[in-house]
Amino acid sequence: MRLSTLEMAAHLGLTGAASPRSEALASCVVTDSREARPGALFVCVSGERADGHDFAASAVARGATVVLASRPLPDLGAPVLLVEDTVRALGRLASLWRDKTRARVVCVTGTAGKTTLKEALAQVLAVRGKTARTAMNHNNQIGMPCAVLNTDGDEDFWVMEAGISHAGDMDDLASVLRPDMGLILNVGPGHTEGLGDRGVAWHKARLLAYLAEGGCGLVSADYPDLTREAAAWGAKLHFFSALDRQTPYRAAWLGDEAAQANPDGGAAARGRYRLWLDGETRDVLTPFQGKYGAENSIAAAAAAHLLGLSAAEIAEGLARARLPLQRFNRCRLGPWEVIDDTYNANPLSMRRMLDAAAGQARGRAFVPVLGEMGELGAVAGDMHEKLGRHLADLEPAAVFWKGGQADAVRAGLKRGGYGGPCLGVDGPESFMAAWNELARNGGLEAERGGLVLFKGSRFNRLETLLAAFREGNENMTETEAREREKGDGGHVL
Repeated sequence: MRLSTLEMAAHLGLTGAASPRSEALASCVVTDSREARPGALFVCVSGERADGHDFAASAVARGATVVLASRPLPDLGAPVLLVEDTVRALGRLASLWRDKTRARVVCVTGTAGKTTLKEALAQVLAVRGKTARTAMNHNNQIGMPCAVLNTDGDEDFWVMEAGISHAGDMDDLASVLRPDMGLILNVGPGHTEGLGDRGVAWHKARLLAYLAEGGCGLVSADYPDLTREAAAWGAKLHFFSALDRQTPYRAAWLGDEAAQANPDGGAAARGRYRLWLDGETRDVLTPFQGKYGAENSIAAAAAAHLLGLSAAEIAEGLARARLPLQRFNRCRLGPWEVIDDTYNANPLSMRRMLDAAAGQARGRAFVPVLGEMGELGAVAGDMHEKLGRHLADLEPAAVFWKGGQADAVRAGLKRGGYGGPCLGVDGPESFMAAWNELARNGGLEAERGGLVLFKGSRFNRLETLLAAFREGNENMTETEAREREKGDGGHVL
């Protein structure tokens, strides 16, 4: 961004004491005083744990040029923009900067997989031109405007993510961004506690009411309630599908390929998909895997194609793309293949990851380590019971569960005919104790191994269980290696 204090004050309608008395130029925005630097606009956000106003002086000491505040900050040593609500003012400044730039803007939303789609699409568009995107899942009324204001302004494309959990959230976000393309990946139960009675599809489709002049919607055709709600806004629409053979933009899974070395020294398996791009067919490798990945792959490809990229450029971008951490990341620990999808969970994403992971097990032991799905309100019990029934169909060797709704999950497992162990854990120590006990009793066939999936809502912090599992299996592997050096099954001759 490049906005002056007087320019920002005028846009916010500030006069008198609320308007700064000196001119300064802001080139970036921060909400954490520790990240302040010369040229920064520091936004004072009042949260549950801390009030940003208390750190304004620290931000200025680190070089912040301008401060956005909701109460007077005398003798601060930097111009102050005094507003009633700093978060809403932040959005209005982002809207001002959006009008000054030339980027073609894509706003991505959906119930499951929107962050991975946003990351993949941004990497595809970067084949053609300079591209900016929201950092990870910083997709709320603070994160998205900050992402907008922290762009350089000379990008060809922006790919911004809109995450909603309450009624009105989409209005706050989409009105700031006014995208040239509103991309809705999917809909399913998620944040139902805060979205009310209109339904998730209505709130997601609300994005289409805020398209820029000449903009379009790109919407999955695989969710009838979404297609109905999207059509109601009267926007120009394009559709993609992982199911419908008649949709101009569609994809089919052809199989997964073994992990290949990455330029950064890691390794990642890739999924092969056939894409139909409005009359042109192309087989591509993508960072997604399994049947569920067809939806993400065609969504990214269709968006890029509508923005002018060729099929060859799309194939190149998808082949290069890498998924963010804690999203279907795979590694091997001794005899166990591990899938880390610990970042978050809702009923749709949980079901898809379970299906994908069970398919990757390929006849080996499949062990899901799961956590409670949050923000489901009155439907939480039903959603967890359905999860249990679906789990039973996948025939896991064992199930580990952290958090609430354990009784509902067990009820679903029982109704589905599952008779194996379902073990409740409350942290890394109890998880490893339960794992080791089950392994000692032969319940996991530890020597043969298999596949372990870690997935749950953010508040469960399942990454801590994964870290304990990683440490335990690394230690086990080192011990086994020392024993083998002794010869003949580990016995000293």
